[in-house]
Amino acid sequence: MLKAGMVLVLAVWGVSAAAADITVSAAASLTNAFKEIGVAFEKEHAGDKVQFNFAASDPLVQQIAKGAPVDVFASADQDAMDKADTLKLLAPGTRKNFASNSLVLIAPQGGKVPVKSLADVAQAGVSRVTIGNPASVPVGRYTKAALENAKLWAVVEPKLILGTSVRQCLDYVARGEVDAGFVYATDAAIVKDKVTVVATVPTETPVTYPIAVIAAGPQAVAGRKFADYVQSPAGQAILAKYGFGRP
Repeated sequence: MLKAGMVLVLAVWGVSAAAADITVSAAASLTNAFKEIGVAFEKEHAGDKVQFNFAASDPLVQQIAKGAPVDVFASADQDAMDKADTLKLLAPGTRKNFASNSLVLIAPQGGKVPVKSLADVAQAGVSRVTIGNPASVPVGRYTKAALENAKLWAVVEPKLILGTSVRQCLDYVARGEVDAGFVYATDAAIVKDKVTVVATVPTETPVTYPIAVIAAGPQAVAGRKFADYVQSPAGQAILAKYGFGRP
């Protein structure tokens, strides 16, 4: 018969053995919401810890492809997740859409150049416009396509200041270093005291966020638990709090 002390030791050992350090690589626009989701997840999963790596989606795919020990990947568009899928980085059957967003044009509050509509980015007084680099940043891809559809790309392209992530673009506008910029609605809401949302910009492709477990991740089982939590009512409530829509 086991003594009480030994039972306690075995119980503690069982909890520690089941605990996991989960590494999540996620799009920069998810920073605030995912940090809160991480805290909530840890409260419900004793011993588990979530570590985040936030950046533009394409560089995150490159890091994973080069062997970075990542358990879960959440992208700001389907293109980046498609690249991860093509490279066979994803655990089969785990890719799911979990959130949506919208593209907005913003300007610094109190900016010297009045920007009141999408067409205004073409005016001569607007000399610096920031967008994410379309080659590596999802918000940049959405923006380029939207400007092309509006027949504004050729006029705006010479004015572009390319950001390495949507948050860098947001910072440029918030600091008044550019006349206007394109970010997600959820990003603009974070610094609504520093930027003005000029317009919601239509996108031909809906802004949707997919999540997937990484096949070679060191904590595949725990990674699935986190991905499931993001899609659960609790995770969705936190995303909604930060302005994200359902997929």
